[in-house]
Amino acid sequence: MNRKILMGIGAVVILLIGYFVVRGGGNNDTADILVSVERGKFQVDVETTGELEAKNSVKIYGPRKLREHRIFQVKIDKIVEEGTEVEKGGWIASLDRSDLMTKMQDAQLEVDKELSQYTQIELDTTLQMRQSRDELINLQYAIEEKQIILDQSKFEPPATIKQNEINFKKAERAYTQAKENYIIKKKQNKARMQEVNANLRKSQNKLKSLTDLMMEFNIIAPEDGMLIYKKGFDGKPMKEGSTISAWDPVVATLPDLSVMISKTFVNEVDVRKIKKGQVVEVGLDAFPDKRLNGRVIKVANVGEQRPNSDAKVFQVNIQIEGRDGLLRPSMTTSNKIIISTLDTANFVAMECLHSKNDSITYVFLKDGLSVKKQEVEIGLNNMNEVVIINGVAEGDRLYLSIPSGYEDEEISLLASLNGKRNLKKVEEKVEKQGPPQRGKRMRGQGESGGGKRSSKKESIK
Repeated sequence: MNRKILMGIGAVVILLIGYFVVRGGGNNDTADILVSVERGKFQVDVETTGELEAKNSVKIYGPRKLREHRIFQVKIDKIVEEGTEVEKGGWIASLDRSDLMTKMQDAQLEVDKELSQYTQIELDTTLQMRQSRDELINLQYAIEEKQIILDQSKFEPPATIKQNEINFKKAERAYTQAKENYIIKKKQNKARMQEVNANLRKSQNKLKSLTDLMMEFNIIAPEDGMLIYKKGFDGKPMKEGSTISAWDPVVATLPDLSVMISKTFVNEVDVRKIKKGQVVEVGLDAFPDKRLNGRVIKVANVGEQRPNSDAKVFQVNIQIEGRDGLLRPSMTTSNKIIISTLDTANFVAMECLHSKNDSITYVFLKDGLSVKKQEVEIGLNNMNEVVIINGVAEGDRLYLSIPSGYEDEEISLLASLNGKRNLKKVEEKVEKQGPPQRGKRMRGQGESGGGKRSSKKESIK
């Protein structure tokens, strides 16, 4: 009896092995992996990497009048080490003065040139005005001389008297014209002197401005604090050998470590989920066991393209709650932004889901000794898992990959989703056909209306 039972069990085992060999295809090089549908708290989040920085900080500026002198970039010659505690008024950095020295030499030559021109015009004006004054004196003597001649000729013939009168008037006229010319020349020379004086003062002011600018090439700390290098457009800190721009002459910052933020960037696909005020779980790469709480305080409205990346991202600022002495600027953070939370839900790994024509989502469900291609209705998802609303239950076993031999298996559809699919088909059909034509609709209405009237008449008869 026992022998028969053993033979029967052996036959069943052989049949099962043969079934799975034929059904599975025998072409799988890797074993199928199954996971269970889990039930519990489900959290939708977006994970990003950020960098700590102070929310408020004092900027340490280099020279701010570089553009006035057409100096657009200045190299940092020396700077104190990043992270150094500096005191107010202490030395921070020195900038390269080579371009400035060239400008100062040119300005000094311009001052010398204007000063020489000023002196030359001043001497020419003095000489010219002296000549004009001497001419006026001589003309005045000529008038007196003509007056004497005229007085002595009163007993002379009338023609002689007339000639002497003409000579006297001519002398007076010459004096009057010379006096007017003198006044005009004086105004001209005064204007010339004002012009050269203005040019001289302009060049002197430029030299003085360059000299004052030279003093700003030694940068001092405006406040006490920890020195943090400013980051350039490439994201690298500005140190010795780096150049600062005349449009943004910030060399370093003194951060206020009492309030820290994590600056991160979220891709354009996920940024629509991020809202101001959302809770964030913050981790520190430097301290893996430490967990901090934060909150989103700002979401950029305009995207940007980061270096060495083709994707568009949006800046998101996360403020760290509380104060921790371990936090330092430039520390790398892992941020988990909590979008929403479900207290209870069924969920599985994203890899379990497959789709057909982008309209039917299904899974491969282990159904006893067989595999079932089951449609599912999905809900919220995070980066790794997705909520299953309908189609499978807690504890069901699903395949992570497509089991061999079941690619063409018929999908078991959900009755609850048939209505949605039919409605979608009707909407797609309406979109393809376009709006109904008015003329045809009016004719159709007329025909149907006529039919109704005739039937009404028949019923009355």
